[in-house]
Amino acid sequence: MNYIEKEYKDFSIKAQISNFSVEDGITEYQVMLAVTDPMLSFAEQFLNLQKAYSEVVRTLLLPDSVAVFRRYFLSDAANQTDSVMAWECEQSLCALSVVEQAPMNGTKIAMWTYLQTSVTASLHQNGMLEVSHSAYSHLWTGCTFNKAANSEYQTRLILNDYILQLTERGCKLSENCVRTWFFVQNVDVNYAGVVKARKEVFATQNLTEKTHYIASTGIEGRHASPQVLVEMDAYSVKGLVPGQIQYLYGRSHLNPTYEYGVTFERGTAVTYGDRKHVFISGTASINNKGEILHPGDIRKQADRMLENVSVLLNEAGAGFGDIAMAIIYLRDTADAQLVRHLIDERFPGLPHLVVHAPVCRPGWLIEMECFAILPASEPQYYPL
Repeated sequence: MNYIEKEYKDFSIKAQISNFSVEDGITEYQVMLAVTDPMLSFAEQFLNLQKAYSEVVRTLLLPDSVAVFRRYFLSDAANQTDSVMAWECEQSLCALSVVEQAPMNGTKIAMWTYLQTSVTASLHQNGMLEVSHSAYSHLWTGCTFNKAANSEYQTRLILNDYILQLTERGCKLSENCVRTWFFVQNVDVNYAGVVKARKEVFATQNLTEKTHYIASTGIEGRHASPQVLVEMDAYSVKGLVPGQIQYLYGRSHLNPTYEYGVTFERGTAVTYGDRKHVFISGTASINNKGEILHPGDIRKQADRMLENVSVLLNEAGAGFGDIAMAIIYLRDTADAQLVRHLIDERFPGLPHLVVHAPVCRPGWLIEMECFAILPASEPQYYPL
């Protein structure tokens, strides 16, 4: 994994970039952009973000790089989303996610973009982006939502619609979906409805404690509309064969999620002929009995969280040096400076963002998710 960190002082933007490449294969980039001057207006911050992104693509990435997924982290979605969408309408095809999760450095907007070279992308009418290369189609979906009566019904409709979309592409939720994100308005109140609906829909798709679930993050995040209580991003892969997906458990440090009533996997690894992708779900300070460790102590919770992430990465044959990007979620804005210092000190150069987003259990003060890539030589599988 190669890291680049670049300050665009004229734009007040810090760029963090990772790239992974193999000979005669796809190059993958993760680009994370953060504003460094909180005194600028939103319009100024967003314009500078656009300029810096254009410079990154023009000068630091290969010319055939295609954006396959982008997420904006906003401080006030109700007043900022329209500006983001107006600019995105003028850009190339890309699965798009927009969520209110304020950057924890006092600014109004940050961006994460995932790009790949040598791929063909097409956008379907339902908003799903299909990215094709080799024997695979990678299906990216962002910002799916509805305005049903409560979080349970909204989640049920989101998942049922997604299952239909996958069916149209010849896929199944149980066999092809690798990763989901659920953003929940007022997570302390509305997460229970998400949990109930997800569990019941999963049961209809042969996703149970006896089979497997899907790597996921369930976290607070707001849509521009107050009527939207839940929105979902998702990633599926068509063309996988048995044996390519590995589910990560970390049993020495973590327990199966169904033991405390939720239904997701701690992590998922997908092996291709030339590399392995490792998706670590939202991971907090928890032990293998499902108990919150170090209540009220952000430093010790961060230490245990990182230990848990390390165990999951190691189970897939990866380590922190293989992480391409990470997102750290904090419940309390007062913890931001300490956590930023901790991450920067231990993992210099790691592309990451720290955002405001309470975790699904109030006692958890911090959570981390990440995506890692490492080399593989598995000729029985097609390369990415």
